[in-house]
Parts: sequence; C-alpha cells; structure tokens
Amino acid sequence: MLRNTMYRLSDAANRTIAPSLKYSQLLYEVEISCRLKRDIAWLDLGCGHHILPPWRQSQELALVSGCQSVVGLDPCLSALQTHCSITRLVAGDISQLPFSDATFDLATANMVVEHLSDPLGQFCEVRRVLKPGGRFLFHTPNAFSYFCLMRRLVPSRLNKHLVWILDGRRVEDVFPVQYKANTIRRISDLARLTGFRVKRIKMLVSSPIFVFVPPIMVFELLLLRVLMLKSFKRWRTNIIAELEAC
Repeated sequence: MLRNTMYRLSDAANRTIAPSLKYSQLLYEVEISCRLKRDIAWLDLGCGHHILPPWRQSQELALVSGCQSVVGLDPCLSALQTHCSITRLVAGDISQLPFSDATFDLATANMVVEHLSDPLGQFCEVRRVLKPGGRFLFHTPNAFSYFCLMRRLVPSRLNKHLVWILDGRRVEDVFPVQYKANTIRRISDLARLTGFRVKRIKMLVSSPIFVFVPPIMVFELLLLRVLMLKSFKRWRTNIIAELEAC
C-alpha cells in the first residue's frame, strides 16, 4: 500500500515538474513491440522472472504471443522456475549460448548488458546465434549517469540493499555490475569488433529513482528535466541500443 501511494505521488510530481518524462521500461517495451512479427524467432537474454516489469505482465504476455517462438535464457534456475510468460526456458550463460548458428531473428536484453564481464566475447556469441540482418536490442543504464556514478561510490556490501530500497528488487535478484558496454562509444566499438552494425543508440531520461524520499525526488526531477536538454545528452540515465547482424 505504501509503495503504491509513493508511486502515485511520484506520478503527480512528474506531471508537475517534468511532464514529458517517460519511464524507460515503457519505451523499451514499445521498441520490442515494433520489431515483433508472426514469423520472428526471439531470444530474450537474462530473462530472469520476466521480460518487462512485473506490473506489465499482461503486455508481456501479448508480446510473447505475437511471434513464432520465444526462448528465454538465464543462468539462474530459480528465476526461470518462476518466469511468468515464456514457456521455452534455458539455463545457460551468454558467454557460451547453447544454440546453433543463425537461429534467431531477434535477441533482447533488459538491464543485462551492465552485468557482462566480457562483452567482446559475449556480443560475439549473440551475433553467432542471430541470422544475417537479425537485431540485438538492449536496454541498459548509461555508465555516465548519476545513478551509476553513485553506485560506484557505495561500498559493494551495501549495493544490494541500496537497489532493494530504491528499486524494490529482492536482494537475491541484485547482481554485480561491470559497466563495460555502457556508453555510446563502447557500444559502437563492440559492434564494429563483433560483426554488428549500429542501427540506433538512444540516450534516454527515465523516471526518478528516489521515489521514497520525496524531498530528494523533487530535486531529482529537476535534474532529470535538465538532462532532457540536448546539451546534457551524454549524462542521461538510460540507453536503448539496436545492433544489426552483418
């Protein structure tokens, strides 16, 4: 009840201070929807418990039902056992994908790329399982964003609790971050080295994270409004990138 109340307060503040601000997860959902067709074979990497936020479950089910086949991959078996929409689930590692070459038309990753320890090798694996012309679409934090900078300053032993407080995720669902593929330049370099062509890299400003600390949230909304200006694009909070397999 308290969490719902705070989200309603956050929405009201958004409409007042930054009315054009949109939640990056909703923008990512739209990007996926635009690329799904009936004959698409889709691989969701690091699928965990769900593809989209839990409160978008009905929309997630609609996405999954809108294409030929969907496979979810995650290294955590317990997460796969509670997945809410994908029926074809595989426990595996992005570093060594258990699929044949040129199997999928689309690969997606929602808040996964920031955890990659070897993005060069892991992007190569994603490219291997995509058909020529296939797309790799991912949503990830910007390494230059204030949240990523703040997370680097917080002692590692406290990071999981920080994310639990701000994002509501269970401590066991919070994993170490690497930020090795989380800038425009790094994504572009990785694409060139791994057989991809950059189709688009969008720098986004997402909703505030300090929803439960209203005084800080107001200041954060003012900051987000500044980040929406073109001059501050480099420091925006999130990235949605689309790479095409050459």
